[in-house]
Amino acid sequence: MTAYIIRRLLLLPLIIFGVTLIVFSMMQLLGEDQLLAAYVDPNSLDKMSVEELEMVKEKYGLNDDPFTRYVKWIGSVAQGDLGWSIVGKEPVAKAILHRLPSSLELALYAIFPIIGVGVWLGVQAALHRNKWQDQLIRIFSIVGWSFPDFVFGLLVLMVFYSWLGWFPPGRVSLQVANIINSPDFHQYTKLVTIDGLLNGRIDVFWDGLRHLIGPILTLSYLWWAYLIRITRSSMLEVLSKDYVRTARAKGLSEKVVINKHAKRNALIPVATVAGSMIIGLIMGVIIVETIFVRPGIGSFAAKAAGQLDYASIMGMLLFSSFLLIVGNLIIDISYALIDPRIRYE
Repeated sequence: MTAYIIRRLLLLPLIIFGVTLIVFSMMQLLGEDQLLAAYVDPNSLDKMSVEELEMVKEKYGLNDDPFTRYVKWIGSVAQGDLGWSIVGKEPVAKAILHRLPSSLELALYAIFPIIGVGVWLGVQAALHRNKWQDQLIRIFSIVGWSFPDFVFGLLVLMVFYSWLGWFPPGRVSLQVANIINSPDFHQYTKLVTIDGLLNGRIDVFWDGLRHLIGPILTLSYLWWAYLIRITRSSMLEVLSKDYVRTARAKGLSEKVVINKHAKRNALIPVATVAGSMIIGLIMGVIIVETIFVRPGIGSFAAKAAGQLDYASIMGMLLFSSFLLIVGNLIIDISYALIDPRIRYE
């Protein structure tokens, strides 16, 4: 297992080099004025003297050859300097870090219902193939798969906020925002619900949770549809294998056959899909965050794209790429944990 992980880790520098090269090449397609605006606050750009502009160009290597410029850019990125965000009105790295807790909190609470319920329903559909349970779950899945996420999100808002008044949009209510910003409240993790518990404020925890339920419900239903279809297909394929029939012929209980022999092997394609879902959640779900007015990095990326904020777009691209690299490494390791044959290949 250690050798397997080391082999995967050795590939990381090459992958990171390739990603940075692609992002850097994309940035070079911008004109000089756009590159300067990506590094310096555009409002102060017009007030800068010629000497000051030259200093900025020298700092970021805009007058150098591409190789020297790449080396300087990598050095800036390594120090967290990703340029100036027009949308965030602050450095890009800070803008991403300020919005990350909102997306991270949504991901933490959404992962378990999405994967747990989705896999369970897929397994139940396969075990009751062509029976009423299977038909019911398949209809549930097809309806979910047919819904555009923005339509289902608006439907959730209409029912649970406009009609019932249970789950409002946003991250917290105005009253709780005042509590969070007060000097007596300590923001240890920047996650509203967890900080609420750490400060002993159940009202803050409950308010943060209420604002999470609508987005979680939307994401869960739409992604259950996909996960159910993958799990059901994978489980049906495994159940038809010879080793499953052999296990049943040996007299093993159905519970042991399903849990020990069938479900574990059926989880490999599910792990791929689930891992990608988790990465997507952490990177921010643009439409859901926009509909539910959550200040996460998904809505930040949407605003940056709408305002042609090149520095923020490139910063998000770099951040997403690193997250994908790390996430795929974890998925690769999970394959080896689920199926021992993979680690010996």
